[in-house]
Amino acid sequence: MKKINLAIIPARSGSKGIKDKNILLINKKPLLAYTIESAIKSKCFDIIFVSTDSKKYAEIAKKYGANVDFLRSKKNSLDSSKSIDCILETVGNFFKKGIYCKTVTLLQPTSPLRDENDIKNAFKIFRNKKADSVISVCESTHPTFLYNTLKKGNSLHNFIAKKDLHKLRQEVAKEYYVNGAIYILKPSNGYEYYGHKSYAYLMSKKHSVDINDLFDAKFAEFLLNNKY
Repeated sequence: MKKINLAIIPARSGSKGIKDKNILLINKKPLLAYTIESAIKSKCFDIIFVSTDSKKYAEIAKKYGANVDFLRSKKNSLDSSKSIDCILETVGNFFKKGIYCKTVTLLQPTSPLRDENDIKNAFKIFRNKKADSVISVCESTHPTFLYNTLKKGNSLHNFIAKKDLHKLRQEVAKEYYVNGAIYILKPSNGYEYYGHKSYAYLMSKKHSVDINDLFDAKFAEFLLNNKY
């Protein structure tokens, strides 16, 4: 059985926030193309597969050099579908072809500024640590004690806990959030995301830009145009 390092770029067509977000033009290039190109340049993968339910998306992905030998099933293309379902379906289909995945790397197409060096450096950590997983994170701009849900009538009563009320930002330990750009996983260990052999790859704030709305898209375009 052939053994490979597989990259999966999940790009279903049913985006609600921005219609066809995964092929939204950023500097006249479809959004998912940035991730395909970075994956190719990294030279970390034997197969770069775009998991999509759309024939239109599939043709665009192929144009930029990705593999789309099969389309994602309808049951795994819903708003409620999880990344792990996409991974298991993809890996299962390759297994039927006689291809075993040594590693599976999920690369979200909504991170167009994540580049080949990010991917290579994350893999370096994966190998050096003999990890079960490496996941990209970014330093948080605001400490978590400043976040909360709003109560009825937008009341701020007890919005910040009393123990945190007068804290200065510099008094709080650095906090990080998972930025969604890189997930390197080992199938043989059951796709462990956050186990005792899971490690962080620290990404810059710039490379962590995640496209959720049109403001994010314009911001990413600005950064790309200005080589910020």
